[in-house]
Amino acid sequence: MATDRSAATARLRATLASIAPGTALRDGLERILRGRTGALLVLGYDRTVEAISTGGFTLDVPFTATGLRELAKMDGAIILDRDLTRIHRAAVHLMPDPTIPSEETGTRHRTADRVARQTGFPVVSVSQSMQIIAAYVGETRHVLEDSGQILSRANQALATLERYKLRLDEVASTLSALEIEDLVTARDVAVVAQRLEMVSRIAREIEDYVLELGSDGRLLSLQLEELVTGVDAERELVVRDYLPSGRRPASAEDMLARLEGLSPTELVDPGAVARALSLGASEHLDAAVTPRGYRLLAKVPRLPTSVVDRLVDHFGTLQKLLSASVDDLQAVDGIGELRARSVREGLSRLAESSILERYV
Repeated sequence: MATDRSAATARLRATLASIAPGTALRDGLERILRGRTGALLVLGYDRTVEAISTGGFTLDVPFTATGLRELAKMDGAIILDRDLTRIHRAAVHLMPDPTIPSEETGTRHRTADRVARQTGFPVVSVSQSMQIIAAYVGETRHVLEDSGQILSRANQALATLERYKLRLDEVASTLSALEIEDLVTARDVAVVAQRLEMVSRIAREIEDYVLELGSDGRLLSLQLEELVTGVDAERELVVRDYLPSGRRPASAEDMLARLEGLSPTELVDPGAVARALSLGASEHLDAAVTPRGYRLLAKVPRLPTSVVDRLVDHFGTLQKLLSASVDDLQAVDGIGELRARSVREGLSRLAESSILERYV
């Protein structure tokens, strides 16, 4: 079921990207809106589409925005190829299965809904009376909004993201200091994981806005990238640092999936986050936990992931890593004296800076 939802979401995102501002198809749709003629477009052509199509004209000509506008002046649907590079037919009367359920009332919108469900291709309807563009993808109906309205909501979400990211940086810095002092509790880890997940969710919402804005969302995209760079990697590192051990240890992917599966109400509860990460129940939030060291090792410059994995496998905990000498580090397979000294010095600098940030 989750796979079906993710596939449907991916199809909707792909469709929105193809009709976003800056694309030739969006240009054609805007021209139709301004001309107040309305239109029905099927974005794909195969035997199923052919079977429910009657009348009209077979064209098979290259797609152009101006051509689309002229063809929309005629009654009937316009059928494009799935790559949106050619117009196959125009002035087509579509006859989808009337038994397919639809909550739409207008003839054009009801036809668009049923064709999208029956054929699996996206269908775009331009309403002449309501002056709106609606995309039908599977069972989903999405009304395109003006770029100004989307930008307004996106900027509000971006301001929220900035506040959450600032708080995330604070709790992540505190966690680093606690890890070095060996004073970490399940609550500390849950709070960082909670903030990471919140930031990720807000970022995904803004990504949807960027997708729908197309060329109008370039600046927003740059701001988003600057704010969330490294967040996904940090989420995985936190989870890997505190994965529960046992006969059947869970993977980092499983834990991340559990976090993503939390409802908004559960996400604001550190106890629920701790349970999702198998750190214990709410009454165990003050229990001590020990990091493996992935997060801090990832901060050491020029240290490959393979070397980080070998170090963690060899020492097991961050505290053992912090107390290891250069000779101890050299005992790890593939680590020579130069790299051992680099790791030793890098961890020492991180320890000093984290303590200073916490207490100064």
